[in-house]
Amino acid sequence: MRVCRFETNEGRQAHGLIEGDEVAALEEMPFAAPGIPRPLHERLPLSQVRLLAPALPSKIVGVGLNYRAHAEEMRKPLPAQPLIFLKPPSALLDPERAIALPPESGEVHFESELALVIGRETRRVTPREARACIFGYTCFNDVTARDIQRAETQYTRAKGFDTFAPFGPWIETELDPTHLSIEGRLDGTVRQRGNTSDMIFDVFELVSFISRGMTLMPGDVITTGTPPGVGPLAPGNLFEVEVEGIGCLRNRVEREVLTSPRHD
Repeated sequence: MRVCRFETNEGRQAHGLIEGDEVAALEEMPFAAPGIPRPLHERLPLSQVRLLAPALPSKIVGVGLNYRAHAEEMRKPLPAQPLIFLKPPSALLDPERAIALPPESGEVHFESELALVIGRETRRVTPREARACIFGYTCFNDVTARDIQRAETQYTRAKGFDTFAPFGPWIETELDPTHLSIEGRLDGTVRQRGNTSDMIFDVFELVSFISRGMTLMPGDVITTGTPPGVGPLAPGNLFEVEVEGIGCLRNRVEREVLTSPRHD
């Protein structure tokens, strides 16, 4: 089942189920009740709606250095436990919208990732219990200001600029996340290629570990780390994250347009 958020030409936003080339609007948020979401009679061609980020999380929890090959690439030892950080919800970016390169950084990198979306309130669960807490999976680009990340102890600013959390295009609910290929393409050229089987901590271990430090709420997003091959973005680029069994997330890149502050 593929669950999305979409906006009509009239500006109305709703959750929906993607069925072939159509989207069926849902009665309620898919996290509001257990079981299969109930679609309304309204159906629209996918070509006539704009897909939005498929969830509105209270928090985005990132995981660093979770692929063995990426840890080697960054010349860092394998972590003994998951290395987590937070990205603010203000960094969210819809599919097909542009990543804005801020003037504060001269080296913004792409990071192709599998992300999971939490489906129920989750606190202190075991890895086995974590399976029932995951609503589904989607594609994510953990955009990072690498020069700022190197200069600062905390990752908050490097990971948290507006538009630094593109994800989508929808949530796939029926997927085994343990052996999925991930590919990142820059202007059509493959720059990242990996498989979730190379993760140091699998998705269920991640949910369990994070839930022992904070309560995860329905709609919260956990990104699960990136395979090797990360690199810089430049204005005019098109970056694509494709995850097996889900689909492809596409975002163009532009410089941030600075506006003068208002003085009322």
